[in-house]
Amino acid sequence: MTEFNFWQIESGSTHIHLMSYSDFDPNKYIDHLTGIEQERFFSFKHIQRKREFIATRILRHKVFGFQHIHYSTIGAPYIEDEGFISISHSPHLAGIAVNKEYMIGLDLEWPRENILEIAPKFITQKELDFFDGSNKLEMTKVWSTKEAMYKLAGRKKIIFKKELLLSKDENGQWLGEIVNPDHTLRVKIAIFDHQGTVVSINSCAIERIENDL
Repeated sequence: MTEFNFWQIESGSTHIHLMSYSDFDPNKYIDHLTGIEQERFFSFKHIQRKREFIATRILRHKVFGFQHIHYSTIGAPYIEDEGFISISHSPHLAGIAVNKEYMIGLDLEWPRENILEIAPKFITQKELDFFDGSNKLEMTKVWSTKEAMYKLAGRKKIIFKKELLLSKDENGQWLGEIVNPDHTLRVKIAIFDHQGTVVSINSCAIERIENDL
């Protein structure tokens, strides 16, 4: 039987549940899926996508029991009566974050070899005043943070370079802004390492600022 390793990390009022796994036969864990999830599982063609899907449900099963993961019209996951949740994956790692008080956005990111090449697509010149554009780990953190912010935006079709903006305060705290036509959402981000994987999540509730017209 495949060995799954579990961790729980506290970030303020958020509980982050992580599970690592090696390559396994996902068909052996069908009993961890609801009927609807089984239908979705068998629609996947790639083995890695099947493993990610099963791994998330095994972790869900450990945290919440046999409860179905629903998705909103914009693809945001939720479980009835369990507050706010956010789900993410990186190679051989699944994560579910839970917060009873406010919306959260979780991202898990394994450092990419080509991150410096694609960085100009998601980071502005102004942001480079705060972040080292020549550092792979730093750029991985920027990408991961913007992925987490995307989950907080409440809408699709976000332009990462123009509508998800980052800076740091005098204490080094990462600050995010989600730019919308009539308002801006501001949030603080917590970033840390878990066995080589970058973990990003908002450390407080979103603050809404109305834009001047």
